[in-house]
Amino acid sequence: MSLEEPRTATLDDATEAAEREFARGWGLVATDLDGTVIPRERPVSARTLAAFAACERAGIPVVPVTGRPPRWVTPLAEEAGLRGQVVCANGAVVFDLDAGEVVRQHAIPVEVLREVAARLRPAMPGIGFALEAVVGFRREAAYATRFDGGLEQRVAPFEELLLDAPPVVKVLAKCPGTLSDEMVAIAAREMGDLVNVTHSNAADSLIEIMAAGVSKASTLAEVAGDRGVGAAGVVAFGDMPNDLEMLRWAGRSYAMADGHPAAREAADAVAPDCGDDGVAQVLERLLSRR
Repeated sequence: MSLEEPRTATLDDATEAAEREFARGWGLVATDLDGTVIPRERPVSARTLAAFAACERAGIPVVPVTGRPPRWVTPLAEEAGLRGQVVCANGAVVFDLDAGEVVRQHAIPVEVLREVAARLRPAMPGIGFALEAVVGFRREAAYATRFDGGLEQRVAPFEELLLDAPPVVKVLAKCPGTLSDEMVAIAAREMGDLVNVTHSNAADSLIEIMAAGVSKASTLAEVAGDRGVGAAGVVAFGDMPNDLEMLRWAGRSYAMADGHPAAREAADAVAPDCGDDGVAQVLERLLSRR
């Protein structure tokens, strides 16, 4: 097999039967982006773009569901030929690509932001916070970033970041030397149901915090419901802990073979690696079985 030749997975009987049953009534594709359809340091493949286009022609919308903020989603959506709504910031924002505007947001109250910082600082010494607001990105100096400062609205102590009470939709926290899985466990212990905590990169030292009850699944349910599609008609794809609720909620779900163990455990089945066009392989099969 040449490197350019598309790879196709072999299915077991149970997966094949489940896909045939699901394909009779599915109505929406919900997919994570990074690590699911976007391989590391590579663009979305031609095979994946073709699968998305085929779904749209069949009247099955493709809804990206990502941890990215809207400003990082728009160029990718244009590349993939996607339109309509995108679930961003792990469910905290819904962005309409056609209108170019936020149509839903689930902000974290300022008093909760203060409580998050107060509880996590003693539990994770050296932690630094950043705030993702609809109007921009702001951070403490202790939150190191690899991105161009032009993306930042403000770098200041935590309390100063809150002075104008921005609608914060996601808190990011870094604690060098503590892996993301461990950070999530500590944060869950310290904060309980005050907020929803997850991560999207096991190799990093970074967690993502949304308002209580907000997840990719909760907001995807709203977006799908607006289209008259319930959970039973949604096929979902993901690879990381921030996808867990979505993978459990959808009528049919796939974790990427090279994804986080927790994602593989939460999903109904495992798709081939992101780099092997795993999402496209599954969509091609489902379309052929309608």
